[in-house]
Amino acid sequence: MAKGESWSTRKERFLNRMHARAATFSRAATAFTSTPEPKTIGSFARGRQINGGNFLFAGFLVQAPGTSIWDLPMPDEGFEMELHGFTWLDDLAAVGDLHASHRARNWTHDWIKRFSGGQGPGWTPDLTGRRLIRWINHSIMLLNSQDAPVSNAYFKALSQQTVFLARRWKAASSGLPRFEALTGLIYAGLALEGMDRHVAVATRALARECEAEIDSDGGLVTRNPEELLEVFTLLNWASDALHEAGQVPAEPITNSIKAIAPVLRALRHSDGGLARFHGGGRGPDGRLDRALATAGVRGATTNQRSMGYARISHGRTSIIVDAAEPPRRAASANAHASTLAFELTSGRRPLIVNCGSGATFGRSWRRAGRATPSHSTLGIEGYSSSRLGDAGSRAESEAELLIDTPKEVGFERAEVEGGTRLVVGHDGYVPTHGLTHIRTFHIGFDGRDLRGEDVLLARSEADKKRFDLMFDKSRLRGIPFSIRFHLHPEVDATLDMGGQAVSMVLKSSEIWVFRFEGPVELELESSVYLEKSRLSPRATKQVVLSGNAVEYATRVSWSLAKTKDTPNAVRDFELEGTSALTSVT
Repeated sequence: MAKGESWSTRKERFLNRMHARAATFSRAATAFTSTPEPKTIGSFARGRQINGGNFLFAGFLVQAPGTSIWDLPMPDEGFEMELHGFTWLDDLAAVGDLHASHRARNWTHDWIKRFSGGQGPGWTPDLTGRRLIRWINHSIMLLNSQDAPVSNAYFKALSQQTVFLARRWKAASSGLPRFEALTGLIYAGLALEGMDRHVAVATRALARECEAEIDSDGGLVTRNPEELLEVFTLLNWASDALHEAGQVPAEPITNSIKAIAPVLRALRHSDGGLARFHGGGRGPDGRLDRALATAGVRGATTNQRSMGYARISHGRTSIIVDAAEPPRRAASANAHASTLAFELTSGRRPLIVNCGSGATFGRSWRRAGRATPSHSTLGIEGYSSSRLGDAGSRAESEAELLIDTPKEVGFERAEVEGGTRLVVGHDGYVPTHGLTHIRTFHIGFDGRDLRGEDVLLARSEADKKRFDLMFDKSRLRGIPFSIRFHLHPEVDATLDMGGQAVSMVLKSSEIWVFRFEGPVELELESSVYLEKSRLSPRATKQVVLSGNAVEYATRVSWSLAKTKDTPNAVRDFELEGTSALTSVT
């Protein structure tokens, strides 16, 4: 038993192992009735790294050329779980040479020998669903040139996992884990001889999960864009597999796909990556475009909020703003205090970003990445717009949730003055300081000029009394605040105009200039960019406007302007792609 492990966790693990062992006595399939066309596409660069003995999972790198993947030292539970999920099969298949195919076969059949009896940590419903999809997708590669005993063991292991899923999918947590489990069960039920009896049950369950977890506007309660992409991808796979088998997906599944597609379009920057909010990253390269193409849904983006985010796109520039209340209660376990934060991308080049999720770099980085100072927005010194649970709370899970979140987040959008204006605000600092944060964006239709304004305002008499109390506690120095603009690591930023402006050069050779007006001082400080595909946080910079609120209304204006026009059709294909992986060779 792991230290501090709860009784419910131990119980779930025991039941998973018991059902996995019981499933070994079920009748094994001996062949495929149909094999869905492979939909999982991996990374060629990552596959080459694995082929060379460099294993980068869950933020840990293990270098062990010539070593079986199951004999690696396991530096972290997350590392081991990723191995048992078998997504690395996608990467080896992307390489596709003899060495990669050989490793894929050997490591898969080695897993069968070691773990098919219910051993190991891979017997959870979500990991089993993820693993089944990959085994079926890459069955031709895995069975190529294999003799009868190996092939029989493979089909027996597939059957065992399918029966296990049929019994244990309900134990998967609601949301993405259950979507993975049910999609895996549908996949296997359609593909394996004698397993079609599980398809109807799994399809009905997936339909119920869609109705429970996906709202009518196509959003998730967690507000995590990357998680929404993963759910959308799974629903596409399940729907396609049912269509290919001559079956019609349940209406809630089809409706969810139609509802999610325009939301994902609204959360996609002009470079094709997702906005990085509430624990989500940019998403694997190309997955969003492939998922949208597979769905074939033509719905346009809306001028209103999509899953709580506001998007403005003009010319080559896109900005995405967190313009709604953060997730609450259990849904906030991975949520960030990012209200009113924004990201800006020009063409294929991110400029303003949020630091991102630090979950793969340890608990301290994860907690830091969730705080307001790690986002491109205004924060009061020592406070976040939503507070994280007390690390000393009675239950460890409570320390992971957001508490004292904004109760009201205002939103107004209008097409005015040759562009689009967006006004948003939140009351997250009212209980502590009596201050409402109001933020205005105005971007021209050519996308070359973004003007912004941040206001801290004591609105009511009660708010003014609270402000006065905090002002007195500060010994009349005022309420310290900072407005942060985190820059992407590939942005080259320098102070200009005697420290009154910042010049920022993108790799596309575009030059943007940041200026400001108001009772603040400008500094160019160090920052970090947190990517799950990296071994450590990437160093970058942030523009910081620091000041003290000494009145009931404090106003700071700022602007980001491109110094010269850029043709919309400019060719800029160099991507932030393989450097994260090639750096480990």
